[in-house]
Amino acid sequence: MTTQDKLKSLIENCVYYEYTQAADPIGSGAISKVPYAEFASELHETGGTGIIPLDISAALGCEGPATSPALCANFVRILANEALNTNFNATSQLFYVMRGSGHTEFDGIDIPWKKGDFVVLPTAKETRHFAASDSTFYLVHDEPLLRYLGVKADTQRFKPTLYISEDSLRELDKVRKEAEAANRNRISVLLANKEIDQTLTVTHTLWAMLGVLPKGAVQLPHRHQSVALDLILDCAPGCYTLVGTKISKSGEIINATRIDWKPYSVFITPSGHWHAHYNESSSEAHLIPMQDAGLQTYLRTLDIKFVLPDGGTSGG
Repeated sequence: MTTQDKLKSLIENCVYYEYTQAADPIGSGAISKVPYAEFASELHETGGTGIIPLDISAALGCEGPATSPALCANFVRILANEALNTNFNATSQLFYVMRGSGHTEFDGIDIPWKKGDFVVLPTAKETRHFAASDSTFYLVHDEPLLRYLGVKADTQRFKPTLYISEDSLRELDKVRKEAEAANRNRISVLLANKEIDQTLTVTHTLWAMLGVLPKGAVQLPHRHQSVALDLILDCAPGCYTLVGTKISKSGEIINATRIDWKPYSVFITPSGHWHAHYNESSSEAHLIPMQDAGLQTYLRTLDIKFVLPDGGTSGG
């Protein structure tokens, strides 16, 4: 190759834009917005052992599977006495056991699990899940982020961690009693890890919450720059979320989209969208949102804000 050919190869991909043409790629349509999407429980209630990615990569315009630009949520179904191997190129993966029991082998460690447990695993390694009874997980990992960066997960940032159901429910009950005494309707516990002490999140990229929405509760709108992948655990008709891009001076979401909750279903709340939760039923409801808010918090870009009772906002 001649010197001229080498120079041509080095500059052939150069492009220049006038500032206003490229400063907002989402607004210009060069990159797509995160859409609203729902994934019904019917996806995991029947069928054989396997992984069901909640994939919207076509809408995102990225390589799939992906449920947000950084994360992929999945339903995982394993029939009794069967096993499933996984090996995601991910720095973090978290699964919540919706039903069943069994154990997981990871890096020479055997991790037992049952309904209501959370299991959090680091790095890209062969993982083998065994089911003692028909089992279903909700599993979220950050492989889409690594795929975009073009990197391989080979550094373990935390140890495999098991959050057992009895402990998380006890902590949620403790928070519930404190909330009742203070007349708060936001009742939830955030999962965290001692090794992730800067962002106070479950991993350095992932954020996870176990929450309860009391009967009759109205949680005023809030918003953040992380995409939320919300798993509904249990609810009665009359539980729903309103989502929209703008709020009025009185703190109400303008032209809101309504998402009705359904047990063991998942819906996406796009980044930057205001959302409010309502329980107009006669029983409480539980949910598990997961986000890439560990990463967003570390980057100082989460920008979470809450609507106050007087219509103003707080947060930063």
